[in-house]
Amino acid sequence: MAARADRLRPLTVLVVASVALWALAGALFAVRWASVPRSLPHARSLFPYGEMRIGVDASSPPFAAVSADGLFGLEVDLGQALAEQIGVPLRFVNMGFDGLYDSLRADQVDIVIAQLLFDPMLTRAVRYSRPYYNAGLVLVSPAARPVLSMAALPGRALAYEFGSEADAEARRWLRRVLPFEQRPYELPSFALDAVRLGQADAALVDAASAHLYLRDYPNWKAEISRVTDSLYVIASRADRPALAEHVNAALDALEADGRLARLIARWF
Repeated sequence: MAARADRLRPLTVLVVASVALWALAGALFAVRWASVPRSLPHARSLFPYGEMRIGVDASSPPFAAVSADGLFGLEVDLGQALAEQIGVPLRFVNMGFDGLYDSLRADQVDIVIAQLLFDPMLTRAVRYSRPYYNAGLVLVSPAARPVLSMAALPGRALAYEFGSEADAEARRWLRRVLPFEQRPYELPSFALDAVRLGQADAALVDAASAHLYLRDYPNWKAEISRVTDSLYVIASRADRPALAEHVNAALDALEADGRLARLIARWF
């Protein structure tokens, strides 16, 4: 039996070595294949109706709204820029927010641009793009007396909108740092008024409210510090991965040449 085991040992070593070599070859091939540049399918082949149909909810200016002259807003401009970059005609489909995902599943629209947040529960049916706007909470304080983080609030007064995400975030921080004074207001703009008029040391508001307010008060020198992230993304169907790749490639191009930043600056 010992002699037989001695005869099998070299064969076993050879088999193991062969398997290892094949595994190494497979890994090298996978790395090489991943590094080979591959062109995306032609954009027009992704739109069987001859146009890119974009679902929007035109009830939330300045992201999307409607007037007698038609749709307008950041997400409308973004949709137009995406269609131009991809090279296809477009058509906007305006509907209520609750119907956006259903319209995507029913093939009534190709993509949805409507202040959507990434939802891990929907990833089997929906593919999300890279972010195009961060609407998270920010601290706004006077440039002469900046409050650069929530950790710097103890002993100071914080203004925010009552019942909002900022309210909840302020309460979370009260459990983590020494006490600070809470000053809730009815609207984010009222909280920002309190800071500008010297009635509070800082305001915790969403980024969109902060930038719109500062646009209305260009002479007020304020400091803005990021507190949380709330990333808006574009949704497409999970069974159309090539479309999602085109959308991401277009977003990358818009960011690289500054067009995305200029669109955001136009509305904020």
